[in-house]
Amino acid sequence: MSDSIDPTLLPPGVDPATYNASNISVLEGLEAVRKRPGMYIGDTAARGLHHLVYEVVDNSIDEALAGHCDFVEVTLNLDGSVTVCDNGRGIPIDMHKTEGKPAVEVVLTVLHAGGKFDSNSYKVSGGLHGVGVSCVNALSEWLEVEVRRDGEIHHMRFQRGDTAKPLEVLGHTKDSGTKITFMPDHEIFETLEFSWDVLANRLREMAFLNRGVKVVLQRDDGETREEFQYEGGIAEFVNHLNVNKSPMHDDVISFEREKDGIGVEIAMQYTDAYNETLMSFANNINTHEGGTHMSGFRSALTRTINSYGKANKLIKDEAMTGDDIREGLTAIISVKVPDPQFEGQTKTKLGNSEVQGIVESVVNEQLSQYLEEHPAESKKFIEKAVLAATAREAARKARELTRRKGALDSASLPGKLADCSERDPSKCEIYVVEGDSAGGSAKQGRDRTFQAILPLRGKVLNVEKARLDKILANREIQTLITAIGCGIGKDDFDIEKARYHRIIIMTDADVDGLHIRTLILTFLYRQMKELIERGYVYIAQPPLYKIVRRKREEYVQNDPELTRMLLELGSEGIVAKNPDGSDLLDAEGLTKTLEILHEIEPLVDLVRRREVNPVEYLAARREDGALPLYVVIRGSGTDREARYAFDEEDLRKFNEEFEADGRPFRYVEILSHGKIKEYLDALSELGLDASRLVGGEEPLFTLFEGEEAVSELTDILSLLDKVRDLGKKGMTIQRYKGLGEMNPAQLWETTMDPSQRKLVKVVLEDAIKADQIFTILMGDEVEPRRNFIESNALNVRNLDI
Repeated sequence: MSDSIDPTLLPPGVDPATYNASNISVLEGLEAVRKRPGMYIGDTAARGLHHLVYEVVDNSIDEALAGHCDFVEVTLNLDGSVTVCDNGRGIPIDMHKTEGKPAVEVVLTVLHAGGKFDSNSYKVSGGLHGVGVSCVNALSEWLEVEVRRDGEIHHMRFQRGDTAKPLEVLGHTKDSGTKITFMPDHEIFETLEFSWDVLANRLREMAFLNRGVKVVLQRDDGETREEFQYEGGIAEFVNHLNVNKSPMHDDVISFEREKDGIGVEIAMQYTDAYNETLMSFANNINTHEGGTHMSGFRSALTRTINSYGKANKLIKDEAMTGDDIREGLTAIISVKVPDPQFEGQTKTKLGNSEVQGIVESVVNEQLSQYLEEHPAESKKFIEKAVLAATAREAARKARELTRRKGALDSASLPGKLADCSERDPSKCEIYVVEGDSAGGSAKQGRDRTFQAILPLRGKVLNVEKARLDKILANREIQTLITAIGCGIGKDDFDIEKARYHRIIIMTDADVDGLHIRTLILTFLYRQMKELIERGYVYIAQPPLYKIVRRKREEYVQNDPELTRMLLELGSEGIVAKNPDGSDLLDAEGLTKTLEILHEIEPLVDLVRRREVNPVEYLAARREDGALPLYVVIRGSGTDREARYAFDEEDLRKFNEEFEADGRPFRYVEILSHGKIKEYLDALSELGLDASRLVGGEEPLFTLFEGEEAVSELTDILSLLDKVRDLGKKGMTIQRYKGLGEMNPAQLWETTMDPSQRKLVKVVLEDAIKADQIFTILMGDEVEPRRNFIESNALNVRNLDI
């Protein structure tokens, strides 16, 4: 045997001749987590950042599962840190026998340490490996823990996983619980910005899955707060998911049983939709990839409904498939398992084999009983499934027919597809383009080596309102399926056959273009969701404007970018002076002022669009700078009267006063009042009179370019318009509405050249919200769509009619 070392087995950059024991690293304590954070929290992008909050919240929810907690509060602090507080028992603070440290310090600094290994402490928990909260500590710039236990308040502080301040008693208390505040480490994470919607969705799930527990999400500005508490549990969850759909039966079917120590809870309801919505949870963890509990539910559902249908002569000899039976079904499957086996720390799939049989048994028993007791509803379910089976058979025949004709055969690509020469899918991209005109420009401007072009004529079918047989009959959909190459439907779809790993939707920037983009996204989300989950789908960002100034040509992506450019050009060499000629704003001060005004302008505009006079609203500002939260209005025209309430107590007084008068009134909530105050305070710090933001007749200041007076202004906000106008001098602005307005060279330079273009990747961050928005915008129900439009109408700034 040779003593030489195979170089391919060594770490990169290590010389085989000098490779010895000194090259072996031993990572102490939490060092391994900081070295390889992705192993513990998935990644260091937004997903991993939010995972930190989930790990801490999961501990509080585990206290709730054990019956010791009914309140969890998550606060997003202004400094970027997060606080999670609960009223559980509090992490133990007594000395650990083997570690010689307080138990709370062991939990936060030692991997694989926690109460989840002891079945006496937690019968069921989401925590499995004992690395959750210690990982949070390791990946935080600093972390503070406050434990209320045994009548005392205990406190510790850590920095990047190391103890910075030992356990100390801060005072006495009658309460119990744990409060953890942590600051994610900027050295670890690519982003430090938490998404309110992502956190709210997760916490809402937690509240649904743990009936009665109140879960709160708030910002520490005192303005933004959401509370989640559901006595109905997952049955309410199903109602929440079906809020914009048409249920086929009024009551949610729900049942809960425990068998062999495993708790099974299921809620389900059929709607007239064509898509199924199934969500599974194990010990409160959302198992996105399903697992044995999901398999057990699906197989039992299929067998039970088929058996009932045959026994009652509602179906013929041929059994319906699971897909037929689940069409339009919304269901939540939640199991509580004492010793869960998950795949990896991020827990996306349950592996306990014994769970499948238990779930099957419970579903079979309980669902059979429901079907027997509710024959009318049962008949509706089966009739819908029979229709789905008929459509499936029609879709199969349509597939076979179109395959024979070559329409779905990737070997017979559509004639309108201009394919690329590269055959490695990971290097290939396809532009799905609106119309033959833009398609022609794209074909001429592309790089034929790796870029394919597929022009679509007109608007594709809205698949939200169609079954598969109708979808397959649509010519544009057929073209899209064939070009992508991975098939459609659960039987035929194979992601490995995708011919391109970048599917780029490129439509015009007008209403029709946005509609076509939405239709294509609806199709991909409903019929080829894995393309989105794999990160294969993108949206092209063609420029909205072409700017020509002197001999300089530039393309501008959007309105904010255009505004920034105009402000930059318009403020060159400009200063502001007081009416008496003294200096007010130099070049730097003017730049800062314009940045503030750029942010405050849409907020003032929103106040105006809520039918509130901005001048009067700002005049109601208190001495401490606070602005009213509510405006109470009665009357109109010359008889109009507005009163300003700074809090709910003021609002209640005005309501009582106006109700006593008997005159009708309404009130408007100005949620941006705190943000407007911040900007006004910033303007005051620059030496400006913030009370003169809008309105006014007397000169406030004058703009000078060198020694020449350019303009005299009577309020601060008009400075924004004036500088924008100065920036437009000598400039030609061309707005592109259609891709066909660009020649091939322009289209390549702005939208298709990988070194310069901008693409937006389509990602699935919140499956529930995505499902709901597609249902609202593209579904059969008109009322939810109208409500959506009405509630968002005031936020529209540039309406293309």
